[in-house]
Amino acid sequence: MFAMNDLKGQVAVITGSTSGIGLAFARTVALCGGDVVLNGLGDPDAIEKTRADLAAETGVQVLYHPADMSQPDQIADLIETAWRKLGRIDILVNNAGIQHVEAVESFPDSAWEKIISINLSSTFYATKAVIPVMKAQGRGRIVNIASAHGLVASPFKSAYVAAKHGVIGFTKTVALELAQQNITCTAICPGFVETPIVEKQIEDQARTRNMSKEDVMKNVILGSQPTKRFVTTDELAGIFLYLVSDLGASANGSHYSVDGGWTAQ
Repeated sequence: MFAMNDLKGQVAVITGSTSGIGLAFARTVALCGGDVVLNGLGDPDAIEKTRADLAAETGVQVLYHPADMSQPDQIADLIETAWRKLGRIDILVNNAGIQHVEAVESFPDSAWEKIISINLSSTFYATKAVIPVMKAQGRGRIVNIASAHGLVASPFKSAYVAAKHGVIGFTKTVALELAQQNITCTAICPGFVETPIVEKQIEDQARTRNMSKEDVMKNVILGSQPTKRFVTTDELAGIFLYLVSDLGASANGSHYSVDGGWTAQ
């Protein structure tokens, strides 16, 4: 019988994991006995407290690497450092992401380039760097955090929607290339989760649509989700644990919607 919640001896690198979904997945790995490499932006003292608290609570090794996910050389160093310090990398979660909400005609060029770089290109660079490590081990799990916006579109999110559609296509290609290497590549497509990136979207949508924050929350953010509530990080952790376990060995090249029924409409 396979144990989905036993990750002892495994190492996970999770990009964008100083808050939100990434941090929730880092906690999931650590609570299941796996060592974790955190990555992301934020106040250095707050990040160190998060790292130290998680290590003390779970008894696993928790490292932090400050790689800027728009910089390919720093992404390569993140993977190399994780492998050098912890000896292996069993799980890579490509989660780093940013958002900008604006109509295409006025969408800043710099915002487009940055979103594509962090939300899509970083997934390529981190995956490219980790494949040789996983091949040498004879096993690996790559989980890309896409979005319901990897399957459907919303107005004013051109770069984000383009990037997340790209993540799903990239996921399929990697899965096919590694299908006989005991390395899987899958994508999780969450609906709206109550995270800092969504909190900022409420303000941006209110400005772009000339609506109140309350109306944006009710009619725009949660208007897409038939459940009319946020997806929780615990609900995402369940599918994540399945995908990185041996039970998920044939779940390859697929995307998994956890969106309260959003994309069923």
